[in-house]
Amino acid sequence: MNILVTGGAGYIGSHTCVELLNAGHRVIVVDDFSNSSPDVLDKIKQITHQNFSFYAYNLLNKADIVRIFEKESIEAVIHFAGFKAVGESVKDPLKYYHNNLAGTIFLCEVMAQFDCKNLVFSSSATVYAPSDIMPLTEEAALRAYNPYGRTKLMIEEILQDLFVSDNGWNITILRYFNPIGAHQSGLIGEKPQCIPNNLMPYIVQVAKGELPELRVFGDDYDTKDGTGVRDYIHVVDLAIGHVKAIEKIKEIGGVNIYNLGTGIGYSVLDIIHHFEQSTGQKIKYRIAERRPGDIALYYADPSKAKAELGWQAQLDIGRMCMDSWNFVRMNAQ
Repeated sequence: MNILVTGGAGYIGSHTCVELLNAGHRVIVVDDFSNSSPDVLDKIKQITHQNFSFYAYNLLNKADIVRIFEKESIEAVIHFAGFKAVGESVKDPLKYYHNNLAGTIFLCEVMAQFDCKNLVFSSSATVYAPSDIMPLTEEAALRAYNPYGRTKLMIEEILQDLFVSDNGWNITILRYFNPIGAHQSGLIGEKPQCIPNNLMPYIVQVAKGELPELRVFGDDYDTKDGTGVRDYIHVVDLAIGHVKAIEKIKEIGGVNIYNLGTGIGYSVLDIIHHFEQSTGQKIKYRIAERRPGDIALYYADPSKAKAELGWQAQLDIGRMCMDSWNFVRMNAQ
């Protein structure tokens, strides 16, 4: 297929482009580099030994989206583009609502204009309400707790309304949990532009000596070691999940939602210890107070994706840690 990947130079988008190209698809990337770097495009080509089309556009300019569809015979879209920093979304919610919602609406309007109605949307497990029932299935209660998460939930609702209005659409919504790791080549991976919000980028910055220590928020949860438990998934497994979703989208039809996770919960201390074992790097940490809104357990039931998409995570936590560290070492500045 000819597949447009919005945000294709980003962390998950770039790995998905690699897997799409390796699977024989033609890729068209649009990215404005608001949370990525142009050199990622060359690295995708270096990994795959393949070329692809690229447009340095922002989805908020609808005329630019039209130009892409006029030039390319696009059959399907994987939509990653959007702001994603939780803290920033709390400080500047209008920026997030404007960018994430309007960009998606303009994209869907242009897709409809060109009769391209196959869409995979990059959602998030942040749409789930806190629950004592684990693992989380796709039918679990929904309630986002920050503007970033609410934009994901709102877009999910917009897409479902879109299908009700026109059942010619095929829409797959992928909710994923905690992506970590990097491509085994070490060429692409996660590069936060500031002090990271997520655990693994924080750990590797401590390992590099860029941060003095890791703060572990709370050690009195009702878990095996008192620290919060989450579902971590290798970004390459996640990327392959998007390939499976886009390849099955017409066959399955309608609107479908899938969790992409391992179904295994690891605590913060588990991740620290696995990282130390896999890399030989000692991670200094200290226990800090719980963060408001954090919960003890949060992990996926990915069985629906296995049954319907034929997808299952393959890479273990040791590989996630080793690949994360390998990427940082290879890209040290």
